[in-house]
Amino acid sequence: MTTGIGGGLLPATQNALSLLLLAMADDEFVIGFTDSEWTGIAPLLEEDVAMSSIAQDEIGHAQAFYRLLANVAADGRDADAIAFDRPPEGYYHARLLDHARGDWAQTIVRRFLYDTADAVRLDALVESSFEPLHELVAKVRREERYHVMHVTTWFERLATADGEGRQRLLDALDRIAPDAGTVLSPLPTELALDMAGILPLPFGELEARWRESLLPTFARLDLPALPPTRDPDRARTDHSEAFRRLHGEFTSVRRLDPQATW
Repeated sequence: MTTGIGGGLLPATQNALSLLLLAMADDEFVIGFTDSEWTGIAPLLEEDVAMSSIAQDEIGHAQAFYRLLANVAADGRDADAIAFDRPPEGYYHARLLDHARGDWAQTIVRRFLYDTADAVRLDALVESSFEPLHELVAKVRREERYHVMHVTTWFERLATADGEGRQRLLDALDRIAPDAGTVLSPLPTELALDMAGILPLPFGELEARWRESLLPTFARLDLPALPPTRDPDRARTDHSEAFRRLHGEFTSVRRLDPQATW
């Protein structure tokens, strides 16, 4: 028997909500662990502390979404099992986050693209009809605002730098911008989310709003416009070797001690 806070939902709605929560949790989890790799090696001491704090925030957000997912799905798995006990192909994060950590410019570009897209997603979901999601998003949104402020400062700093700094940012944009829209690519269960009012606006409209919001910044900084999303139908599948390596790292403790908890 289905129990938990998702028990009163129609099966199609429950499944759709579970997939949405999985996507959001995996996004936060993967970018959090990727950026935690800068601990001790960031270009400035202040950024070492800042990036470590931001990464910790993201992993905390992921934990909260995994816990909500465990309550909604009520399939016997707890947050730890969902987070750590899946094979690499079982994760559902956006392909933007599959790219390796790379240099500092790539980290800033990836985080800028992710954080600005995630902000649009959170702004929509704060109006969700599913009260537990609405409440969680309202809390997460407060911390994410600081992430956007921090990364925007760095993005503009690199874009206006002379020589190597700007070139590295342009190179990073060329590599990963075609995957930027995957954060807001439609989920296959979107219709059920729309019908239940869980997702107040379609992902296609959210992506259009996000792209439009970036136009003034990119024009002011003389940066090329973001390209269309490549392979949007595979936005959250076919994960890279860089992610498989990261997966091996963040599941290593769990494999050694399955009773360990975070």
